[in-house]
Amino acid sequence: MSTKKPEVRRRRLRGYLIGIPVLVVCGLILSGCTRVSTQPDEVVLHYAGGVFEAIKFERCINPSSGATLLGPGDTGYSYPFGQRTFDFSDARDAESKPLSVVSKDNVEMTVSGVATFTLNTDCKTLQRFHEKIGLKFHAYYEDGQSEGWRRMLNIYMRVPLDRAMDAASQEFEWRGLFNDPKVKQAWEARVGVLARQFIEETGGADYFCNQNYSGSGECGDISLTIQKPEPPEALVNALASEQAAKAENVAQTQRNAKVRTELESIKDLVRVLGPQGAVLWQAIQKGQVSVVPVPQGSNLNITPPSR
Repeated sequence: MSTKKPEVRRRRLRGYLIGIPVLVVCGLILSGCTRVSTQPDEVVLHYAGGVFEAIKFERCINPSSGATLLGPGDTGYSYPFGQRTFDFSDARDAESKPLSVVSKDNVEMTVSGVATFTLNTDCKTLQRFHEKIGLKFHAYYEDGQSEGWRRMLNIYMRVPLDRAMDAASQEFEWRGLFNDPKVKQAWEARVGVLARQFIEETGGADYFCNQNYSGSGECGDISLTIQKPEPPEALVNALASEQAAKAENVAQTQRNAKVRTELESIKDLVRVLGPQGAVLWQAIQKGQVSVVPVPQGSNLNITPPSR
């Protein structure tokens, strides 16, 4: 009997026994993997790190990327790509209520509006944003939602905007802010300058860019659309009454001028026609006296109409 066949069988068995743990390990590795497929309005930060290794940043997964396999223990953090808004108004779904400002003459006013911007998705900048701000507020998205994003905006967008509007409003009186287009235009320009400065100071970098920013190139400035500051209702009503009084004064002045003109006309009539003639002239003009021409020397009797 040949001894080669048992030897071959022993080698095959040894190979099977070695292969089984390898397959088990591979299966465990594959079962711990995560597949990421980004949407057109989404960018994902990929961090590697499992149970036995330190967590470290790997790469950015750009919008509309195909299926990407993350390793066991790896994590993907999703952030919005493209235009976003921060609404501060009385709208039901606004991120914040209207902001309060104080004018130069110490009148508290409210301002509604919207800031339009794009998150800076330059890979290195977005990584810094995530590690300094995003993780703290949980500002990344999970299943398309993020309450942390809203909280983050109320700190890094609302607070500097509030500060900018308040500082700009200190340079103007409330009447001009409420009722003068030129003053409002100057105020808006000043708010824009201060808002850009304060937003960058608060975040520590250009994390919020122009609405047309596409992930590369110049970041640009956010876009602000703000309504005119609204004073308390009592002041609005008082201003309306004041304007009505001014309008009445103007109307009265015009009426007085008309009366003076009429008096001068009467004086001229008296000088020319005498007092009785002036009265008769006015009666004729008002239709109170009928004038019928009668030829001289004619036998014509006229019976005046009964009244």
